[in-house]
Amino acid sequence: MTNTKPIHRIAIIGTGVIGASWASLFLAKGLQVVATDPAPNAEASLRKFVDTAWPALKRLGLSAGASQSNLKFTTDLAQAVAGVDLVQENGPERIDFKQKLYGQLDELLPPEVIIASSSSGLTMSEIQKGAATHPERCVIGHPFNPPHLIPLTEIVGGAKTSEATIRRAEEFYTSIGQKTVRVNKELPGHVANRLQSALAREVYYLVAEGVVSAADVDTALSWGPGLRWGVMGNMMLNHLGGGPGGIEHFFHQFSGPMTAWWKTLGSPVLTPDVQQKLIDSVRADVGTRTVQELETQRDEILLGLIELRTKRSETVTPREAAAE
Repeated sequence: MTNTKPIHRIAIIGTGVIGASWASLFLAKGLQVVATDPAPNAEASLRKFVDTAWPALKRLGLSAGASQSNLKFTTDLAQAVAGVDLVQENGPERIDFKQKLYGQLDELLPPEVIIASSSSGLTMSEIQKGAATHPERCVIGHPFNPPHLIPLTEIVGGAKTSEATIRRAEEFYTSIGQKTVRVNKELPGHVANRLQSALAREVYYLVAEGVVSAADVDTALSWGPGLRWGVMGNMMLNHLGGGPGGIEHFFHQFSGPMTAWWKTLGSPVLTPDVQQKLIDSVRADVGTRTVQELETQRDEILLGLIELRTKRSETVTPREAAAE
């Protein structure tokens, strides 16, 4: 694939939470979006999601040409993908479904059109087997929920994905403000979800064993390491943790205690009884607050953090960036 045509028109396949969030982001970036989903009331649900998300997107800054009127909807797959530059697929996490869909898309689309999957659990090597003619244009473009607020996209090629496709995908997602992560080897869950899973395993263990309540373990995370993780990742924080000696001193000083803790980390089995302990502890913390109220609280703080990080990124000089 050598096509360098700008990507202006996107097809969204599947308009659940992820698909609707992608659609909102693409519209906010001034792109044309055609969505398709066979589910009853899919169009009404999608337009409601976009309308609800729009104030936050407006606060973050709309691109030239951004408009909800750029959203079209059809239940016909062929109509949805006609004339598009990229497909963002958000179908069910079933390999048989995806392979069949990719076979259809492979027949309907010109060879230069990228087919990107939001899949979090399936590998592109398996998915692209359905695209027998042009598997090289198929790639994972996995977001972090909700993608219209969280600017992370993991890019993973399959065995037959071309380097040109990966490069074009990186350029596209970067152009709409996403921070891209190139995953060099296929693994279930890619990177971010594997990190979440590793942490969740220990959280569940600590709560199930009665070491701490759900409320307190969340406090420990969100007001401790979570605050730092909202600024820098683990490896850079390790570098700072080593003081003037940097990462080298960090490993010299802490590798022993840290690996000793690894030996005591839990491996909980999520039996019905263990799940009920976790549920009861979470419910005690939630109290009378609704999911919508908690989502609003989360999103408001997220917006503030994103605005702060964006402002900081815009004011850092090249020399400061190199020093950091």
